[in-house]
Amino acid sequence: MKLKFTLTSLALVIAGSASAQLQFDPHFNYDTVPETVLVPASPIKQQVLFIGGVDMVQTSAMYGNPAGQEVAKQWHDFIGFTPDTAAGTQDLGWISINHEMVLSDDKIGDGGGMTVFKVRRDPNTDSLIVVNQTLNDGRTGKFFNVDFVNHVGETGMNCGGINSLDGRIWSAEEWFRYDNPSIYDNGNGVRDTADYTIAGSGIAIADGQTVRKFENFNYMVEIDPRQAVAVRKQYNWGRQEFEGGVVMPDNKTVFLGADATPAFFGKFVADVAGDFTSGTLYAFKHDRANPWVEMRMNDMNDVVSYAQQAVDSNCTMFNRNEWVALDPVSGMVYFTETGRDNPGNAWAGEYADGCVFAPHHTARATAQGTTPENAAYKDFYGRVMAFNPVNNTMSVLIEGGPDLYNGAPLSSYPSRHLSNPDGLATIVIDQQTYLIIQEDLNGTSGGRVPDGVTNRDCEMYLLDLSIANPTWDDLIRVAQVPKGAEITGGRATPDGKTILFNSQHPSGSNPFPFNNSLTFAMTGWDQVSTSDLKKIQMDKSVFSLYPNPTTRIVHFSQEVDFGLYNAEGNLVKVYRGAKELDVQGFAPGVYMIVTGTGVTKKLIVQ
Repeated sequence: MKLKFTLTSLALVIAGSASAQLQFDPHFNYDTVPETVLVPASPIKQQVLFIGGVDMVQTSAMYGNPAGQEVAKQWHDFIGFTPDTAAGTQDLGWISINHEMVLSDDKIGDGGGMTVFKVRRDPNTDSLIVVNQTLNDGRTGKFFNVDFVNHVGETGMNCGGINSLDGRIWSAEEWFRYDNPSIYDNGNGVRDTADYTIAGSGIAIADGQTVRKFENFNYMVEIDPRQAVAVRKQYNWGRQEFEGGVVMPDNKTVFLGADATPAFFGKFVADVAGDFTSGTLYAFKHDRANPWVEMRMNDMNDVVSYAQQAVDSNCTMFNRNEWVALDPVSGMVYFTETGRDNPGNAWAGEYADGCVFAPHHTARATAQGTTPENAAYKDFYGRVMAFNPVNNTMSVLIEGGPDLYNGAPLSSYPSRHLSNPDGLATIVIDQQTYLIIQEDLNGTSGGRVPDGVTNRDCEMYLLDLSIANPTWDDLIRVAQVPKGAEITGGRATPDGKTILFNSQHPSGSNPFPFNNSLTFAMTGWDQVSTSDLKKIQMDKSVFSLYPNPTTRIVHFSQEVDFGLYNAEGNLVKVYRGAKELDVQGFAPGVYMIVTGTGVTKKLIVQ
């Protein structure tokens, strides 16, 4: 969006109209394809904390090279936060950022990666300040590369992860590897493909065992953000396309998600609270009285065959389980089932082997006149699932959609919808828990975007968990990332003031810095009340305009008062009770329409 202002600086200047409330747009028109990050207006303040490909990270000695520094990797994904609980500290804590980008690098390490840095609050503005540190290994600076190579071997594509209540961090190695050539990638990935001998994990079935190099990938990996080093690969949680997970308040139970079709919902229960080196691993099978089927974990052969064990046990199949989140108030667990094109082609073999479908997939397929294993079954949009760990019941919290399998023109496309939820976390605002839901559109077909639109428009929403049977109208849009980017990593700081999130792999044509992967902070949520957010939820009539671009008349979906602004952010004119606007005589270019209720739309005059 090539404008000289951002939504955070836009104010509605209509005579007799003023509001101290948050100014949200429930959903932007799809012809607004931003080239910057869009967030709410005052009292929310945004800042860029970390720029991939630009900021320098401090590296440890590896591959025979001395410690030094190197430009940070890109493709930011998971965000973890570890509070600094030291007595008398002014620092808030450590932020951990996954890098989904896989490449060879003599200083950072081959494969994926992770960056950590420490922040404190500016006492005057509440913004976050990245502070200097000196680590035990002598590295000094602001940003630090996590050393996987010298501790656990190289790491894989680092996507999601786990952030425990006490601040422990696990990074998920997602992209499943089937052989050494896939990790070598013609010398662009992991160059050392020699067999790997596991040591120092503290996991009895793993230490001392030698595995083929590709079998040392696709685990949850615990890291120490304070010293920027890996601790262990969590071999006893099995090997799979890990994405998300959550450690429960008992500090023993871990629920796990994998980005696969089929995906199996997993659970690990530690023998001793806080010690995850020993325990029992399970997979979920919904049609049993006790739905948790114990998996064998006697040796590394069992570890690498976890998914096959789940198939052999005829466990319940899901379509791309990704992030997992805990409501700290109710104890409910939520996870995203991201969805994908043609899942029937992906899990038909496991179905033939005896696996069962999650009931909502059977119901969806029946409504479509087919069965889930059929290639005709459609699950483009995904959903958010709710799981009750007390009675082991599971249900759909909110479905993605709309189910416009044949698409729809922009003029009739619904303004609120949800496609391919991926990242998931919670924040407590005014003593009420909200889910932070982030989209990762894995396609534009099947009605995920309006007809003719090619941008995978990814947004972040809040959802009030006190709402029974929520719908798209209950989604509160709080951020949109630039063209080409995925929005991910959403994480609230423990003080409830800031939501952190990433803009991953944006288009290189966006202006700097929005052409790089970015870590953002949105601060001011402690100044927002639930009544502010509920007013937005209750506004079911969503404002849209068409045609856009236009050469003459632009029509509005409802009668509105609005201010018209030019590309410089200057107010051109105020209109009242308008249902349309005649732009004849307007200079061609970009304008902004800001309604009396704070909804902002871009208008292009040709």
